[in-house]
Amino acid sequence: MTLLSLFKNTNNNNPQTLIWGEDSFLNDYLAHSYAHEKKFAELDRITVDCETDGLDNLIADLTESSLFSSQKLIVVKNPFFLTSKAPKKMKKQFDQLERIFVHIQGSDNVVIIIASYNKLDRRKKLTKTVLSNFNVVETKIKTYEVTAIAKSMIAAEGYTISQPALQLLVQRSDQVMDTILSNYNKLKMAATDNKITEKLVEQNIDLSIAQNVFAILESALKHNYREAAERLDNQLREGSNPIQLLAVFENQIELILVVKVLAKRGRNEPQIVKELGVHPYRVKLALRNKISVEKLEELLEAAIKLDYNYKNGTYHADNFLKMFVLNV
Repeated sequence: MTLLSLFKNTNNNNPQTLIWGEDSFLNDYLAHSYAHEKKFAELDRITVDCETDGLDNLIADLTESSLFSSQKLIVVKNPFFLTSKAPKKMKKQFDQLERIFVHIQGSDNVVIIIASYNKLDRRKKLTKTVLSNFNVVETKIKTYEVTAIAKSMIAAEGYTISQPALQLLVQRSDQVMDTILSNYNKLKMAATDNKITEKLVEQNIDLSIAQNVFAILESALKHNYREAAERLDNQLREGSNPIQLLAVFENQIELILVVKVLAKRGRNEPQIVKELGVHPYRVKLALRNKISVEKLEELLEAAIKLDYNYKNGTYHADNFLKMFVLNV
């Protein structure tokens, strides 16, 4: 199984590939994996960044013969020519690229285009040509799909990960795919026999800021105020400021509140996960929390007021934030 096969493909038998999605780290990771498949081992690899190298260099690489082998594998980064921001003064180069891509399937070369954009300009003839002549791999991932995709990618690379280790990896990566992959790269270097355990994750992946702040709020909600105060002091010493921390507090309180409201309306745990698009573990913790909806509403209102007062300059000292935590 290849990593690209885990995502939506328009024609996975076509080696000419457009990887499209907003997550540039994920796109680069997938492109690197695809470019290093055994079937491309003998090809001369070239990377062209359209923004820094220019389109003339790209056109030259696409049309000139390789000095080292009969075929080239060309990775194209920042293909602005597929977007609406492409300057009209480059029409000559766009027309050249359009003629090249019309016949790309008959080329000896393999082209991988990495388009880390939210939208492509589908009105342009050049974009239409690429979309119709390349295997288009869309790397858009819904939040509730992150864990399953991460597990499949890890398995596809020949590693095994226990379910508790996977959950912990996702939690400490804030459900963000590029953070998961970055942390996974650390784990690969530390893993023995390609096995990733919960202990390995605990030892090598630190809590994220959101996770640390979540732990502060969890301690306070359990009325373990000494632990909450110590965790808060640690975050402040490490450079976090009250406004950053309050943003996460508000997010956490709002999530618990919304989960409880949905549960009261008859939604079960899987339905809430899908509806909110958050990690199942966060929903499970929210449902376990005994705090009332009324108290959560009061806390959220207090956090918003505190946030406003920090932002408008009324408050400066950390003590106001500490008082908020001790009054949870």
